Amino acid sequence: MSFQKKNDMLRFMFNSIRGIVSAKSSEAVFIQSGDIEWDITMPLNDLGSLTINRECRIFTWLYHREDQMRLFGFSDAIRRATFLEILKVEGIGPKGAVKIMSGISQDDLENALEAGNLSRLEAVPGLGKKTAQKMLLSLKGKLVHSQEITIKTSPYNDLVEALAAMGYDRRAVSEALAMAETAIKNEGTSLSDAEREKLMFKEAIVYLSGAQ
Repeated sequence: MSFQKKNDMLRFMFNSIRGIVSAKSSEAVFIQSGDIEWDITMPLNDLGSLTINRECRIFTWLYHREDQMRLFGFSDAIRRATFLEILKVEGIGPKGAVKIMSGISQDDLENALEAGNLSRLEAVPGLGKKTAQKMLLSLKGKLVHSQEITIKTSPYNDLVEALAAMGYDRRAVSEALAMAETAIKNEGTSLSDAEREKLMFKEAIVYLSGAQ
């Protein structure tokens, strides 16, 4: 089995870690969870929300290669999703993605990509003109828009991910699910969670396909 395949299998072995912040530096946080102290690399913006001796939950991603393993952490699932999208840009590795996310807030990054603001991206430490252009071409419309998505609880997050995996724009997916949810509520039909999820998925695809 290739190391890439191993990494794909292992990266979500740990979805998140909950524990006490025992220490932190400019690049990492140390989380005491039971008898284990985790050393987790994090973007500076995410580290700022953590307080030593306080409990926290860190969403994680495991980097696994032949010569090293490294655990990366994020303050929430949206930040981790952003990191994974940045990794898809040619020429950007985990360390580079963390540096980029340390130099720009989530809202500023989303807004710059949505507006096609190349100069704002170029101003981010670690981003040259060529890489900023690649990010703009690769990620516009791909990030979760934290201020615009109103469907944030299970099972709708799973629906967002499933539809995005089919190639639909995340923003359009969120809007389609919101419309589907409203339509179902207006019908006044009593449904189980599983039935509601299936119906919302079907209705969202209808909206996304432009059939309505």
